[in-house]
Amino acid sequence: MAGNSQRRGATRKAGSKKAPGVGTGGHGRKALEGKGPTPKAEDRPYHAAHKRKVAQERGGSVARPAATGRPGAGRPGTGRPGAAGRGRQTPGKEVVGGRNSVLEALRAGVPASAVYLAAKLEADDRTREIITIAADARMPILEVSRLELDRMTDGGVHQGVALQVPAYVYGDPDDLLDTAERSGRPALIVALDGVTDPRNLGAVLRSAGAFGAHGVLVPSRRSAGVTAAAWKVSAGAAARVPVARATNLARTLAEYRQAGVFVVGLDGHGDVSVGDLPFSADPLVLVVGSEGKGLSRLVREQCDAVAAIPIASAVESLNAGVAAGIALYEVAKTRSVG
Repeated sequence: MAGNSQRRGATRKAGSKKAPGVGTGGHGRKALEGKGPTPKAEDRPYHAAHKRKVAQERGGSVARPAATGRPGAGRPGTGRPGAAGRGRQTPGKEVVGGRNSVLEALRAGVPASAVYLAAKLEADDRTREIITIAADARMPILEVSRLELDRMTDGGVHQGVALQVPAYVYGDPDDLLDTAERSGRPALIVALDGVTDPRNLGAVLRSAGAFGAHGVLVPSRRSAGVTAAAWKVSAGAAARVPVARATNLARTLAEYRQAGVFVVGLDGHGDVSVGDLPFSADPLVLVVGSEGKGLSRLVREQCDAVAAIPIASAVESLNAGVAAGIALYEVAKTRSVG
């Protein structure tokens, strides 16, 4: 009923009105007082600058990558500079992954710009030597996440270690002959005809380094180049075995022949067995064709002989890396006996 002051809750009970409260009297002033000047970044143990300072005092340079100038600085998967998604790298740079590959590259003095180590990496003798060499060279050693390493190496097996190196500098075909002359041994060169898989090139480089070849010759077009994938498979041999590029492979082989070098091609339909490889003790170029097409017609015409590797009929062919390794072994065996 309107105006009914007896309705429950309509009137305030006696003594329920709040009295004025006491002021703070400065009681909260302490909460506003500062704790002194903020310490420098390098004096804060949790800060990256402190870690850099400690590392420099130990003779190295360890830090996390800055916000710019590193793979992944842009948003992952974008086309912005520095984006690590889909394996994009800085123009003119290659990222080599794998402990053996990185260590061999550093031992060979490759002018690398940075070493990347995964956070909480389980160290071994190789990683310790990598850190030592990089620290002695005053090379930045950057700690990154494994996810970022995956992006940098385009999903390759990096074993928690990667190295940023400049784009590979190819030599001239004549440089390989000069290298052989300085060694005092008959020239031994591997030429690749139509091999487009960089992993095959890496395998050839590894075999060439193992059996004392003076270099590898590749065409400048329609051929695999020394990319990060080739570096990885070569297990560091790309740092020790020179690679030259020929504008025209058939013409370069003709020039090699004029210089006194024999040319032997490897083909499944060869005239002789690789076990009886001719000219093994002489200056020699072994030409390996692609797994599918084999040797091209013009290149085959420049061969002094064509050798075949006997295999089971169930297997159609061998890839370039395996074929080169078998042939190089036969040459090395002949030369060691001679």
